Amino acid sequence: MKLIECVPNFSEGRDRSVIDALAEAIKSVEGVQLLEVDSGADANRSVFTFVGPPEQVAEAAFRAIAVARERIDMRRHQGAHPRLGACDVCPLVPLRGVDMAECVKLARALGRRVAEELGIPVYLYAEAAGRPERRALDDVRRGEYESLAQRLSDPFWEPDFGRLAGCERTGATIIGARNFLIAVNFNLNTDSRALAHDIALEIREAGRVLKDSKGNMLRRRDGTPRRKPGRFRCVKAIGWTLPEKRLAQVSVNLTDFRVTPLAELFEEVCRQAEKRGARCTGTEIVGLVPLECLLEAGRYFAHKAGKSPGLPEERLLEIASRSLGLSDLEPFDPHRRIIEYRLEEKRPLVEASLRGFVDELSSDSPAPGGGSAAAACGALAAALCAMVGNLTFGKKAYHKTWPQMAELAQAAQQIKETLLRAVDDDTRAFSAVMAAMKLKGQGPTVEEEKMRALEGALAVPLEVLRQIKQLLPLIKKALCEGNRQAVSDAAVAAACAHAAAWGAWYNVLINLGQLAPERAAGKRREAEKLFQVIKPGLKELEDLAAKNLERG
Repeated sequence: MKLIECVPNFSEGRDRSVIDALAEAIKSVEGVQLLEVDSGADANRSVFTFVGPPEQVAEAAFRAIAVARERIDMRRHQGAHPRLGACDVCPLVPLRGVDMAECVKLARALGRRVAEELGIPVYLYAEAAGRPERRALDDVRRGEYESLAQRLSDPFWEPDFGRLAGCERTGATIIGARNFLIAVNFNLNTDSRALAHDIALEIREAGRVLKDSKGNMLRRRDGTPRRKPGRFRCVKAIGWTLPEKRLAQVSVNLTDFRVTPLAELFEEVCRQAEKRGARCTGTEIVGLVPLECLLEAGRYFAHKAGKSPGLPEERLLEIASRSLGLSDLEPFDPHRRIIEYRLEEKRPLVEASLRGFVDELSSDSPAPGGGSAAAACGALAAALCAMVGNLTFGKKAYHKTWPQMAELAQAAQQIKETLLRAVDDDTRAFSAVMAAMKLKGQGPTVEEEKMRALEGALAVPLEVLRQIKQLLPLIKKALCEGNRQAVSDAAVAAACAHAAAWGAWYNVLINLGQLAPERAAGKRREAEKLFQVIKPGLKELEDLAAKNLERG
C-alpha cells in the first residue's frame, strides 16, 4: 500500500475549538489516519501528523487548510514560533511505496489548488521548489508574516501560485516535499532566550554571522556576511522561551538523523549549556520520530556505559528515553510517539504470553499453525544468537572480539524483530486466504483476489527463509568466537534455525501447490535457490555445535 506522511503546521495553539476543527477536517477523509496533534500555547502553533494513500492525504491537507482560512486571522496572531500564514508550512513525506518525485508532483498540485480554490498565495519549498533560493524553509519564511506587505512590490517574492494582494487574513502558505524531519527541543534550566539562541548558533549548520568589536557585521569582498560554520550538518536551530513553563529551549529541526545522530546533538547541547553556566535538563520531541533514530540513541548511550549495543528494542528505547530526558516536560510514550509503532498492525500472538501462544497453537483453529511456529522458531534462534553476542561483549577474555560481537548482537536483534512480525503476518495471511476462498461467483476479479491472497500467504515463509539465510553466518560466528560458557546456547540457536528453515520450506511448498503455475514459477525458483544455500549451512552448524560441545 502506498503511504505518505503530511505534517502541516498551523498558526493556532491556544483555541481548542479551532484545533479540533482542523483535526476533524483531516479525519473526514477516508483512508487517512491522524496520528498526532502537538499544540503549544507559547508558540501558538499546532503540528498535525497524518498518513495515508497519496491522493487522500493531499485531500485531507486541502480540507484542513480550508478550515484554517476560515478560522485563523493572522492579523491578530502572536506566538514565539516563526510563521508566514495560517497554514504556515505543509510538507509531504514519502513513507512506503512512494518516491520523492511522486511527492513533488503531489505537492505542486496541492499548491496550485490551494491558490486557485482558496485564494491563498503559495510558495513551494524543499524538493518541490521551483527556484533554488526557495529550497530552504527559513529562506522562504524570512521576515515572517509581517514582511508580506513589503513583498508585494518585489518581483523576487512573487508566489509560485496565487497573488499576495489581499492575503492579510490568511498570510501565505509554504508547501513542499521532503524527507523525514525530526522536530526536537532541548530544555534548559534558564528562561534566557539569548543563551538558548547562542547555543543554537553554535550547533546549527548555518552557524553565526561574524561581527567586529563594535557589533558591526563582517562581510566578504562580494558583500555577503562572513559566517562561522556551526558544528552539525542537517541541523537548523533557534532559541526561544516558553513563559508558561519558565524555561528556554534550543529548538531544532534535524533533517537527517543518520548524518547527525540525535544523541550526539543532545550531548553537544549539554556541553554548550554547561559552558554558559546552564544545564540541558531534557529533550522534547515534537510530533513523531522514526524508530531507528531512538534505537541509535539507545545504542550510543549503552555503548558509552560499557554495555553491548545489541540489546533488545524495548531496552534500547528505555535507555534512550532516560538518557535524553524525553519525559522531562511530560511522559514520553514510545507506542504513541514512534511512527512505526503507530502504523503497525496489532500483534496478538507476539504480545501474548508464552502459554497463550502455545495454547492457541494447540487449539482446533487452523491458524496460527506451522507457518507461525516456524517464524517463532526463527525468532528464538536470532534471540539466542544475540544473547551469545551480548554475553561475549565486555568479557576481558574476549576483548579482541567485542566490536564483532556487538555487530553480531545488533544484526541478530534486527532479524529477531522481523521474524517476530512474521509470526502474526503468517496467521493474517492464512485468514486472508480463507476469506478469498469463500468469495462467491466466478470471473477474473474473484480469481485474482484468490491468487493475490495465496501470494500473500507465500510471501511470509519466503521472508522467513531470507532471514534464516542471513542468520546462519551469525550463529556460526557465535559458535566459533562467542563466549565458551554459552556454546550450548549457540547450539540451540542452530537447532531452532533448523526447525525454522524446514518449517518455512514446508509452508512454501504447500502454498506453491495452490498457485497458478505461471505465478508460481518465479517464487519457486527463489525459494529453491534460498534453500539450496540454507541446507548445507544448517549441516555445517550441526557439525560445529557437536564438535564444540564435545570439546567442552
